[in-house]
Amino acid sequence: MDAQVANHCSIKSAAKASSPQNAADSRAENTPKKKPRTRRGRRGKRRRGKKANEPPPFLPPEVNIDLKLVNPTQYRFEHLATQLKWRLQEGRGEAVYQIGVEDNGLLVGLTEEDMKASLKTLRRMAEKVGADITLLREREVDCDRARRKIAEVLVRKVPDDQQFLDLRVAVLGNVDSGKSTLLGVLTQGELDNGRGRARLNLFRHLHEIQTGRTSSISFEILGFNSKGEVVNYSDSRTAEEICESSSKMITFIDLAGHYKYLKTTIFGLTSYCPDFAMLVVAANTGIAGTTREHLGLAMALKVPIFIVVSKVDLCGKSTVEKTVRQLERVLKLPGCNKVPMVVSNPDDAVTAAQQFAQSSSVTPIFTLSSVSGENLDLLKVFFNILPPLSNSKEQEELMQQLTEFQVDEIYSVPDVGTVVGGTLYSGVCREGDRLVVGPTDDGRFLRLKVCSIHRNRSGCRVLRAGQAATLALGNFDRSLLRKGMVMVSPKMNPTICWQFEAAIVLLFHAKTFRRGFQVTVHVGNVRQTATVECLLGKEELRTGERAVVCFRFLKHPEYLRVGAKLLFREGVTKGIGHHQVTETEFF
Repeated sequence: MDAQVANHCSIKSAAKASSPQNAADSRAENTPKKKPRTRRGRRGKRRRGKKANEPPPFLPPEVNIDLKLVNPTQYRFEHLATQLKWRLQEGRGEAVYQIGVEDNGLLVGLTEEDMKASLKTLRRMAEKVGADITLLREREVDCDRARRKIAEVLVRKVPDDQQFLDLRVAVLGNVDSGKSTLLGVLTQGELDNGRGRARLNLFRHLHEIQTGRTSSISFEILGFNSKGEVVNYSDSRTAEEICESSSKMITFIDLAGHYKYLKTTIFGLTSYCPDFAMLVVAANTGIAGTTREHLGLAMALKVPIFIVVSKVDLCGKSTVEKTVRQLERVLKLPGCNKVPMVVSNPDDAVTAAQQFAQSSSVTPIFTLSSVSGENLDLLKVFFNILPPLSNSKEQEELMQQLTEFQVDEIYSVPDVGTVVGGTLYSGVCREGDRLVVGPTDDGRFLRLKVCSIHRNRSGCRVLRAGQAATLALGNFDRSLLRKGMVMVSPKMNPTICWQFEAAIVLLFHAKTFRRGFQVTVHVGNVRQTATVECLLGKEELRTGERAVVCFRFLKHPEYLRVGAKLLFREGVTKGIGHHQVTETEFF
C-alpha cells in the first residue's frame, strides 16, 4: 500500500521559501537528504470558461518530494516531522499543506481511506512539533478510476509565551462607512443593533461617542487559536487571556474617516507600519468622501489593500452590485492596476487570502453586514488564513540589528510614571535595558531605562522587531518627550538633521511646485512642516514629474533613516518619495 500511495501522494507547503544559503544551513542541521522548497504562488489568472473556485488540473512543479503519509515507517515519520518543523519556522508558525498532489503538480487525489490515513499521519506530525491542524477545504477531482479527493490543511503552532503571529491591519474608509462598528462586531463577538452600539467600546473620547465619528487612533485585537477558532471578548475574556489563548493575532488600527482628521489618518499609516489595509465602503453610498483619498494613500505607501462593502442590509441586491461594479472600475484604472476578486463563499475566502499575500495586484472584495451578520464568517476565514508578508529570515535579520523604537504616543499613568507607546523597528528590547531618546529641540539624546513592557494590554518581558508595545520609563520627565522621537541603543550613535534630500514624485499640484513651498512631511513617525530649499536640476515641478528635492524642517531637528518612505501634503498638493541622504546639513 505504501508503494502505491507513494506514487501519487505528496505534500506541498505554502510557507515562504528562504534563501539558498539558509536552506543549505537548514539541511546541515536537520540532516534530511532532500530539502523541499515551498511553492511560490502564481498570480492566479482565471481561465475563460472556468469558475473561480475550480481547482486547476496542475499545480506549479517543484523539487521532487517522496512523502509517504499512509503508515510511514518510524524513520520516515521523523523525516516528515523535521520537514514540518522547518516549514513552520519559515512561515513564522504557520504552513498550509495540500494533500493528494503529485511531485509535478498534478492533482490526482486520494481515495477516502488514504485521505483519512494521511490526515491522521499529519495530525501525529503536528502533535510532535507542538502544533494543531485545521482542514481548510476538501475537493473532488475528476478521475476515471475511482472517487478521489484533494485536501488543504492549515498547520499552526500552539501559542508559547506570547510569541504569537501578529498582523497589523489599518482600517480606512469614508466617515459613516461603518469602520468602527465592523471592528466592534469582530472583536466583541456581538452583532450591532443598527444604531452603533457595537462601536461604543472603541471610542476614546466623549465627543466621539456623541458624534459617532472617530477622531483619534485606536487599537483592537482579534485572535485565532491553533485550531483556527476565533478568540475575542465574547466570553468575558480580558486582553491578557486573548493573548494567552491565541496563536495568531490581528491588530486593527482604527483610523479616522473625516477629511479634517486626514493628518491623523496619514500618521497612522506611516507610523504604525501596517501589514495590510482594509478599506470599508458603505453599500448605500458607494465611493464617496475620502474613499478615493484613502485608497490613494495606501497605494502610495505600498500597503496591500482589500475592500469590505458594509451595510448591505440597508439596500437591495442591485444597489450592492452597483457599488461592487463601481469599485471594480476604479481598481482597474491605470493608476491602480488591480485585479478585483469578489469573495462569495469559504473557498473563495481561502483562495483570496493566499493570492492576496502572494500577489500585490489581487484585491479581494467582501460584501457583509454588521447588523445581520451576512458574510461575516467569510472575513474571519480570510483573517485566519492570511499569511505574514515577511518570513522568519527577514525577521531574524531585523532582530540582529541595534534597538530602535519609534515613539508614537506619550502617557502619564498614576503609580507608574511616564509611558510611551510605539513600534520596535529593529533589534530586541528587554526590561531593564538602557537606551537614549531624542532628538530634543536642541538636538540632544537623553539616557533612560525601560522599567516594564506591555504588549496588547498584558505584561511582556521581551519585545522583538516589528512588534508594537508600551514601555514604562519610570520617573522620566514627560515634558522632554514628543511624538516623532526615537529610543535607540547608545551604540548606534544616531545622526540627526535639519535638512535632507529625497527623491519624490509629485502626485498632484494645482500649479507648479517650486522653491519656498511649505508642506507637511510624514516620514515614519515624524510629522513636521518643512520648506522646499531647492529642486536639484530643475526650477519647478508639475503633476506627475519626478525630482530630487532638498527639504528643511522648520521647528526642530529629526532622526531619519536613509531609504525611509516619505509622504508630503499641503491642501490639495500631495507627493511621495523616499529619503536619500541627510548629508546636506547636520545639526
